[in-house]
This record gives sequence, structure tokens and C-alpha cells, in this order.
Amino acid sequence: QVQLVESGGGLVQAGGSLRLSCAASGRSFSSYYMGWFRQAPGKEREFVARISWNAQTAYYADSVTGRFTISRDRTKNMLYLEMDSLKSEDTAVYFCAAATAVVPGADMADYDYWGQGTQVTVSS
Repeated sequence: QVQLVESGGGLVQAGGSLRLSCAASGRSFSSYYMGWFRQAPGKEREFVARISWNAQTAYYADSVTGRFTISRDRTKNMLYLEMDSLKSEDTAVYFCAAATAVVPGADMADYDYWGQGTQVTVSS
């Protein structure tokens, strides 16, 4: 079992920054690929970023490339998403997710465990 708890969301002005955190439980966290997704009101959940189990590779959606950075601290069982140059279109609930069985891509189906989400609101 893996439990994921996001934090760090809030209200920020366009052009500002936020850092999201995801605390994970479970002894095998360090061996899982992890990802961030987001869901805006009235829209489907979409992929944001993914990081490999050893943090050697990261993969981003085109819409956030160059502005967002995914990272992890395996010793603390923590996942992060640094978000810079925020835009109003980044407003969404952000979810962290763990992939325990496959090397995941951008497909939600690749991920087995999900957090409850944290709200990010960017005012223009």
C-alpha cells in the first residue's frame, strides 16, 4: 500500500512561483516512478510531469516544459513540483501519483496510487 498526501497549493499571482510537495508512505517509495497530474474545472485530468525511481530522468508536458521542475528526495519519501512563471491556465487541482508496476508515461492508467490533490489558483 502507498499513501500519498499533497501540500503546498494556494493562491498566487501570474508570474509567481509555488512549490508543491507530496509525502509518501511505504517502504518501496524509492523504487517507484512518480508523477504529477492536474485537473482544471470542467476538464479531464492531464499529465504534468514524471520522474524516474532514481531521479535520473524527468519527462514534462509541453505546456509546462521550462517552467516546472519535478524532483524527489528518496531519503525523505518526498516528491516535489517547483512551478515558476505561473499562468492563469495553470489553475487546477494538482495530484501526485505512484506507478508501482510499469514504467509510466503520460497515461493515468499507468499509475496505481493517487493523492487527494491540492488546489493551485493563479490570478491574472
